[in-house]
Amino acid sequence: MILQRTRGLQSILLLLQSILLAVSFALSLLVTLVFIPMSWRQIHHYPLYALIMIMGLFIEFNRRDLLGKQFNPLVYGFLKQHQVSLNQTLFATSALFIYLVATKDNFISRTSLALYLPALYLTLLWSNRYLWSMLAYTLFRGTRRGRVLLIGTPLKALHLKSWLKSKEIYGIETIGILCDETDPFRIPEGLPRLGEVADVEKVIEKYGIVQVILLQLPEDVEEYRNLMDTMEHHGVRLLVFNNLEDKLRHPVIYIEDNGYHFISLRKEPLENPLNRVTKRLLDVSIALPMVLFILPPIAIVVWLIQRFSSPGPLFLQQTRAGIQNHQFAIWKFRTMHVDNPDKTRQATRHDARIYRGGHFLRRFSIDELPQFWNVLKGEMSVTGPRPHMIEHNAQFAKQIAHYAIRTVVKPGITGLAQVRGFRGEARTASDIARRLESDIDYLENWRLSLDLAIILRTIWQMVFPPKTAY
Repeated sequence: MILQRTRGLQSILLLLQSILLAVSFALSLLVTLVFIPMSWRQIHHYPLYALIMIMGLFIEFNRRDLLGKQFNPLVYGFLKQHQVSLNQTLFATSALFIYLVATKDNFISRTSLALYLPALYLTLLWSNRYLWSMLAYTLFRGTRRGRVLLIGTPLKALHLKSWLKSKEIYGIETIGILCDETDPFRIPEGLPRLGEVADVEKVIEKYGIVQVILLQLPEDVEEYRNLMDTMEHHGVRLLVFNNLEDKLRHPVIYIEDNGYHFISLRKEPLENPLNRVTKRLLDVSIALPMVLFILPPIAIVVWLIQRFSSPGPLFLQQTRAGIQNHQFAIWKFRTMHVDNPDKTRQATRHDARIYRGGHFLRRFSIDELPQFWNVLKGEMSVTGPRPHMIEHNAQFAKQIAHYAIRTVVKPGITGLAQVRGFRGEARTASDIARRLESDIDYLENWRLSLDLAIILRTIWQMVFPPKTAY
């Protein structure tokens, strides 16, 4: 009931916004005709222009739906209403511009269009801000209002209190809770206790309940079946609040495939082969010119620094853990003396093992540039979780239980953790946890724009290194 009312109201609002767009577009045409003479050949194109802009509104709506970003304007407030209205205006305008360019159409008045777009934005903003509540008030009053009863612990009821409040506009009236706890101080304010769980049938009949919300997944399957039978007998809808995340202590993702339903712990956009190909094309487009044109002259400069400070090999190779913990040899410019007594110890700010000039190379991340060769070989990506030494991986995995999850994607030369300032020596478990949180955020929310943002922020930090760079 609740979901269908919400989605239905969103669809009706979209239809009304389409009508408002058509009407406002016609009015703008009439105003234009007063000041700009037009031939019939020009005017008869305008209904098509309006239809194309309406298609843009539908595309924007479906995009929000696919991303799970449909919104309740009464909950999110003006800033969200502004953002959605602006996106709708941009999609409608983009659809029209694509048509104009593709067909080389020159009948539309550019002046008229420029004057109309702000009016369209204001119209959509008004509809998102006020029309929604007007529709809800009209559609969900009187007999369409429904009484809802909660069954479960007061703590869960408190968790859902703000959500229940946001649904009142849809005619959802929460009248009370059934629970076996009798302590009045544990019952959320404004939510009366109507009895024990065993009183459910009596309360349904007394108060005319149309929907029951079970506040947690039932422990006893038989108990759930009896409750479901009671709901069906009285024609009452049953909604079960899924507290599986609380039980697992981890967010979950619900997957449906060929009629089978599964639960996963996280999204993985880079398991999509199209996303992987896109990311690989970005990697090669950056790494190839770096290896061919940038790396050779920089290698000469680094070699000269080493000649005067610490003669020895130009490059350093270390074994690192890559995707799915597959080991590979990472390339770096050597920044430490050859007679390094402890090659597995993390570098510190005033590390005596780093030769003069090596601190400069490390601070400005110049020592990492040879890793573009690893990118070309497919062992690394330009962006991703930083690969650590095998010894450090084992050490960090002991401190953080789910540390190894970061290896489900390719490691990167730079990453979300690094541009957020989490670089340098990891002294405590908290340091590792903050980096891991960023790595998981990256693998769950990857998109091309995120990679581009990380690359731009990395370039900025190479010019203006943070305090943690050493």
